[in-house]
Amino acid sequence: MNKIYNPERASWSSILKRPTQTVNDIEATVTTIFNEVNTEGDKAVAKYTTKFDKAVLDTMIVSSEEIAIAQSQISQDLKEAIQQARENIECFHAAQKTGRIAIMTTEGVMCWQEKRPIQKVGLYIPGGTAPLFSTILMLAIPAKIAGCTEIILCTPPDAQGNIHPAILYTAQLCGVTQIFKVGGIQAIAGMTFGTETIPQVYKIFGPGNQFVTVAKQLATKHGVAIDMPAGPSELLVVADDSANAAFVASDLLSQAEHGIDSQVILVSTSRKLIDEVEKEIELQLSTLSRKHIAEKSIENSKLIYVEDDATALALINEYGPEHFIVCVSDESFYVDNVANAGSVFIGNYTPESAGDYASGTNHTLPTNGYAKQYSGVNLDSFMKSMTFQKISKQGIQNIGRTIELMAEAEGLDAHKNAVTLRLDALKNSN
Repeated sequence: MNKIYNPERASWSSILKRPTQTVNDIEATVTTIFNEVNTEGDKAVAKYTTKFDKAVLDTMIVSSEEIAIAQSQISQDLKEAIQQARENIECFHAAQKTGRIAIMTTEGVMCWQEKRPIQKVGLYIPGGTAPLFSTILMLAIPAKIAGCTEIILCTPPDAQGNIHPAILYTAQLCGVTQIFKVGGIQAIAGMTFGTETIPQVYKIFGPGNQFVTVAKQLATKHGVAIDMPAGPSELLVVADDSANAAFVASDLLSQAEHGIDSQVILVSTSRKLIDEVEKEIELQLSTLSRKHIAEKSIENSKLIYVEDDATALALINEYGPEHFIVCVSDESFYVDNVANAGSVFIGNYTPESAGDYASGTNHTLPTNGYAKQYSGVNLDSFMKSMTFQKISKQGIQNIGRTIELMAEAEGLDAHKNAVTLRLDALKNSN
């Protein structure tokens, strides 16, 4: 890993640069596929499924028979683990429900806000180098709690046209309404425009590689909302001499194994810890089944020494990590003052893996610095806030003159007239 000591603030942006391509590098490919799916529908989707996933499919729809077979292929231990994770995720997200908020702003003017579910949502579940069935829990559970009526799931098939049984089992368990064997850009395009087979949705959720991230951003130009630009995974750990070097190394490697474009960073006020973590990474790396992926990711990663907590915090807020682990003696300094992070993990016994799977929080989080302006997925991500108002005769008399004056000042006579007619009618009725 790259070790950096006391970097000048002017160099932070270059040091913290993500190992990702720019939108311009891949937008042309995404646009081409979007245009083809828009005009040719299923034919284009099938073309790119064969090109990218090497699968030739009779149908992209997952059948009930395939789901039933998948259930028999999952061990009882894994089913129980998924169930425990499901219960914790349901517990945390159900607690996020809020009721109607109502207030009388002026006598006779009643305003209130209520939430309604987004009716049709699309979930994208990566399935390339790792079948991320845990992401189904993170997306389908809050969608179901919110009351979404159509929950569409797209995930790439293997070369034989199969979906990993854990994905099918978890999707069925969590109430997904339809599952399609479609991945990558073509899946996002299919859910954006709709095809003969894939329904069009109102909002698309889920992580993916850089091509999927750009595809989701392009979808917004066609009237479809997205959860966030969620690209390659990243983790930043802040640690001092109170941290366990083996634990820190294991956390860094847990994200490094996601993909070769993942990035992990350690920020520390201890040179000794940095050296210990570096040794642990080498030791643990040799035992990983995805060693070849983690090694590539580690090349993009950094071990950064700074002299004090204030400098460390400023650097962390500049980076805005997707996942942020705090393993220091003064936890509260970081917990109370961090401004930019997707999800925060506190203490030596809170691995990032807990949030990925079973603690209850959502693991679909903003990457690439978007934690500065985006929240991670939560229950409200699947809902819309709608405002209502009802004004009585007394209410329109109380605020009518204010509306007339403001409308007149903006030169909007019809706006003013809509109030004046009502006020005059009330006067004439007396």
